Amino acid sequence: MKGGVMIFEGQIRSQMTQSLPQQGVIEVRDLHWAIVAAQYRSLRQAAESLSIKQSTLSRRLLALEHRLGAVLFERTNGGTRPTVEGQEFIESAKQILEYTQSISERLKNRSRGEVGRLTIGVHVSLSAGNFRATLMDFHRRFPEVETRLIDGTGDRLIADLASSMIDIAFILERSSRWDGNSLSVWNERVVVALPEDHPLATHDVVRWEDLRQQPLLLPQRGPGPDFLKLVISKLGQDPCCLLRHDVALDRFLTLVGVGWGILLALEGATGGVYPGVTFREVHDIEGATRLNFRVYWRPMNANPSLQAFLSMLRERYPNVPSNRPFA
Repeated sequence: MKGGVMIFEGQIRSQMTQSLPQQGVIEVRDLHWAIVAAQYRSLRQAAESLSIKQSTLSRRLLALEHRLGAVLFERTNGGTRPTVEGQEFIESAKQILEYTQSISERLKNRSRGEVGRLTIGVHVSLSAGNFRATLMDFHRRFPEVETRLIDGTGDRLIADLASSMIDIAFILERSSRWDGNSLSVWNERVVVALPEDHPLATHDVVRWEDLRQQPLLLPQRGPGPDFLKLVISKLGQDPCCLLRHDVALDRFLTLVGVGWGILLALEGATGGVYPGVTFREVHDIEGATRLNFRVYWRPMNANPSLQAFLSMLRERYPNVPSNRPFA
């Protein structure tokens, strides 16, 4: 930046902060009108473009020069052109207006939820399914929002939500009490990941009874505790050999591929390719087993990005009963 530009920016700030009544305040309008006058080099044409009287523009520019204590324009019969001081002032004025406009746009975008940060708690896979599609849609609509994902069990994510650690949580429908807001979004089929050479891999679907006494890999994070409740509800207490590990889904599927056991998962996990692994739906007498998902959030959370996300969710998944058919 030129030294003269810096001098004039300092002069502008000094004039705007002084309280002397004879000097007044330089308004954004003054900067804009001066820039237009410099562009047209004719007060008549500049006034016409601004839809004001030429006399009004002339008086305003004279008052501006008086406040600054500098002659900004050279007025001749041939028109009006900036002086050396005026040219430096105009360059500074353009920078100030551009910066002001940038701040205004950022604040407007933030108030609409178009920029900011959103922290989402989740315990589903992102390789396929509704959650993946939801994140992709949100990023397409609001690319300037920084989205952060937090993994955890349902109980952990509800606790994080209550303590304001996260903005929103996608988890399996809770039987426990939640005093905040929630919205039914979708359901997913339960699948079992099998080694490709496993005898059950020859079946089109797997029945719950087929899983009895099978070595079942059980996650300690994500939906693992919910799967344990589901297995007990289908097969009773101690239904199979449980192999507990505290690792992520891709590690579990690697263990399945090398024959360490089988793994219950949701259909969202089937989008990836894992060597030596195949997936089959798990059925009971009523057909495919499905688990319902709800999204949970605190009603007092005023994060604009959350409100934008919720509006998108209601558009994608209207709040209908959680036992709706899977689509």
